[in-house]
Amino acid sequence: MAEYNMYEAKTNLSKICRLLEEKKEDMIIISRNGKPVLKVTLFDQNPRSSLFGSGKGLFTIPENFDDIDISDDFEEEIFPR
Repeated sequence: MAEYNMYEAKTNLSKICRLLEEKKEDMIIISRNGKPVLKVTLFDQNPRSSLFGSGKGLFTIPENFDDIDISDDFEEEIFPR
């Protein structure tokens, strides 16, 4: 982790980008008056995958799925009074 003050960061912006792109640094801290104010990291080009479709291929739906009668399974009262 490298640290630059604000003036050095403005002067060396290209160098900072190159350090991150070449993975020589994973994070750069930029300080103002000796206090850290910015954390610069490489932009993540691989966003997280969506949850939709994550179960594809893990199970199969029977051909007669729409014809199955499940009404007998719900004849009992779930919350008796």
